[in-house]
Amino acid sequence: MNPIQVAIVDDQRMFIQVIKDKLAFFPDISISFTASNGSEAIQKFENYKEQTNIILMDIEMPELNGIEATRQIKARANNVRILMLTVFDNEDSIFNAIQAGADGYLLKDVSGQELYKSIIQTIEGGAAMTPSVAAKTLQLLRASSIEDNTISINTSTLSDREMEILELIAKGHTNTQIAELIFISPSTVRKHLENIYSKLQVHSKVEAINEARKHKWIN
Repeated sequence: MNPIQVAIVDDQRMFIQVIKDKLAFFPDISISFTASNGSEAIQKFENYKEQTNIILMDIEMPELNGIEATRQIKARANNVRILMLTVFDNEDSIFNAIQAGADGYLLKDVSGQELYKSIIQTIEGGAAMTPSVAAKTLQLLRASSIEDNTISINTSTLSDREMEILELIAKGHTNTQIAELIFISPSTVRKHLENIYSKLQVHSKVEAINEARKHKWIN
């Protein structure tokens, strides 16, 4: 049986070594490459595409974050599995990672045995998730299916700029990417988001998108 070829992408070299050490106990695991940011991961994946079965992907990294790297790698080779391995378990990170094509989502404090099991599960087509992340994912799914008929909100509630930002969020862009696209600062994007949340009576990007889609303001 051929070993499972694993790539590790993280901007902390020490953490890459920690993951290598955790996986060293399993003879059917082999490391195909490591990278310190999303841009480097994409470049190396092109060279090691045939030797990579699964990528362990951090989220917050310089140059290109893990969510955007996941999106670009999946566009090049949808068959490769990508397992997010991060410290972030907030709803926006989970939603954006899944939307980008992530096959699973683990927190960095996962044990070596659980990481190994999750890699096997993901390779076999499952969706490995840390329990707290799985619970939040269920909450997101429930929120998207519940119609709240007690609140009536008109699209005129939002300014043109707020609608523009809401549409970009729905397309999966990060705050930094939105700032670059519409030539404003990331802090201004965050301020607009706060206004959107307040006007729509929601608390996250996911809820804002669900509310907008419910009222058919965006696709």
